Amino acid sequence: MAPDLPLQASTLPPAQPKYTLRGHTAQVHAVRFLRRNSRLLTGDADGWIILWSVPIKRPVAAWRAHAQTILGVGVWGKGDEKIITHGRDNKLHVWQIRQEDETSLSKILPIEETTIERRAPWLLHSLDVNALNFCSFAMCPVPSLNQSTEESILVAVPGINDGAITITSLPSQTRVASIPPIAGINTGMLMALRLHHASTSLTVLAGYESGHVALFRKPSSGQTWKPSYVAKAHAQPVLSLDLALGLRACFSSSADAIIARHTLDASTEPALLRTRHAGQQSLVVRSDERVFATAGWDGRVRVYGTKRGMTELAVLKWHKEGCYAVAFADVLDEAEQADGPETVVKRQDEAEITTTAMTVSQRREANSAKTHWLAAGSKDGKVSLWDIY
Repeated sequence: MAPDLPLQASTLPPAQPKYTLRGHTAQVHAVRFLRRNSRLLTGDADGWIILWSVPIKRPVAAWRAHAQTILGVGVWGKGDEKIITHGRDNKLHVWQIRQEDETSLSKILPIEETTIERRAPWLLHSLDVNALNFCSFAMCPVPSLNQSTEESILVAVPGINDGAITITSLPSQTRVASIPPIAGINTGMLMALRLHHASTSLTVLAGYESGHVALFRKPSSGQTWKPSYVAKAHAQPVLSLDLALGLRACFSSSADAIIARHTLDASTEPALLRTRHAGQQSLVVRSDERVFATAGWDGRVRVYGTKRGMTELAVLKWHKEGCYAVAFADVLDEAEQADGPETVVKRQDEAEITTTAMTVSQRREANSAKTHWLAAGSKDGKVSLWDIY
């Protein structure tokens, strides 16, 4: 029997969002930071995508990427110039938005009625995928020995059969793997996916309608994909999961009130945290793997520690309706934060003095890069921005 962990509540005073982004008329289902935290992608139930400038809290691009609900968003390539969107219209699109393209794209928000044609980004690739459920795609880059060639990625989506997984390579659009449903277990539909590629090893993490979580690793040539780990941690469908590879762990949330911490290298039972808050729809681990957050149907965003006890660190209460998506900004080291502004060298009394010349815009970018942002998307169409931990 998996151990139940005591729920340790935060005693800190209620936090308030730093900013609120209002642009969507439908519930927000996807949020994602990119470009050293200077941009934020948001997607809604009507298929709209908004690319926000985080330093100035204004849109730099807005377009209707899909005819139905946005299931997920991602970024690809040097400088995050390619944006991936996945919709319930059975399409997965790859768009090109370079920073210099932003000036020519439409910034008219979905809440603004207009007869003016909204200019969308350039569509690079479009894949027909299965989207009969609400499972978003998962992606990971494939390491390349030749830096001059275009970076390729792997994209995983639900297969046609319940519980099956299809993995495709982009930009070639070649199917590279098909993972069958788990033998002997009625898992129902696939609900959540994560991918990780290291050297020649591919790891696939899957959550199912039955409440099972399974880990697959790439088999030897000619062999069938089989799970190396399967656990039924939840009584209700898995809603979200994420990897913390530095901790050799992964986390899952569900329509029930349980958050589970699974150990990747052992066959031990997962540690279960019974939160008393059913429906924590989105779970994401921050890049430094110190904390993770969940977006709840009760309108709360909760932040937990990633250690085995999963201590509740904060409850962010502001939205009046349910939260469906959450994202952390990357935690950048000092070298990454300093990357950007130009260095100016002056001579004074035969001594070199190095100073950093920063414009107002660059200062905003630098402040945005080092802020520990957390973004939450809600049923009310609003996106809240929090500065936390």
